[in-house]
Amino acid sequence: MASVDDKYPDNVPGMFYVDTQCIDCDVCRDTAPNNFTRNDDGGYSYVFKQPESDEEMEQCQEAMDACPVEAIGNDGAE
Repeated sequence: MASVDDKYPDNVPGMFYVDTQCIDCDVCRDTAPNNFTRNDDGGYSYVFKQPESDEEMEQCQEAMDACPVEAIGNDGAE
């Protein structure tokens, strides 16, 4: 389970975030490309834009559910 205490500082403020458990597998970037991107130097994903539509919200939730290491969190803050 993702921990808000371990989230990467690259994440924009908001409900979704990626923490240090990320293994850079591409799942979130493939599932929600409008919201997740890669830190090339660090080799991990992070949230660069919080969802702004129902479709993006569904994609972010799907990415969180599909993350193989549960590195994506949703702390409910908007």
